[in-house]
Amino acid sequence: MADRHLVRGVLAGVAGGLAAAWVMNEFSGTLGKKLSDAVETSAEKRLLEAQSDGEDATMKAADKITEAVTGGQHLTHEQREVGGPIVHYSMGAVMGGLYGALAEFCPVTRSGFGTTFGGVLFATADLFGVPAAGLGKWPDQYPVSSLANPLATHLVYGATTELVRRLVRTIL
Repeated sequence: MADRHLVRGVLAGVAGGLAAAWVMNEFSGTLGKKLSDAVETSAEKRLLEAQSDGEDATMKAADKITEAVTGGQHLTHEQREVGGPIVHYSMGAVMGGLYGALAEFCPVTRSGFGTTFGGVLFATADLFGVPAAGLGKWPDQYPVSSLANPLATHLVYGATTELVRRLVRTIL
């Protein structure tokens, strides 16, 4: 790739990350749910429902960000429902931008058509970052089968980011 360019790579990656965050949501709610249903037993599903407080990590992150910025004010559940997607798409854009920058200068980043990046993102963000930030439980506190949907959605995120990045990069 003779025309490597950091800013163009970041912009293409941000576009890819935003599109991939949307595709990730759609996949998780349809095919990802079918995958989870296929691998989780009814006992595991009951355990996950009992452990859930009705809020995902992005909603909790929105509340923590608000608390830090305002000096202690918390969001209502309805506000968290709005803030969660903002956090999700922001994370998708930032990670996409990072991916786009890395893809410009380090071709191995694109291995597996972006799925390697998606897998690394799953491991670092979902398996480590979310529990370390106090936004969820550690992976050993859930049935292993419950990781199938999040892993699959991150692989989809990576592949979609790469697809859109390539398309955008051809015009930038």
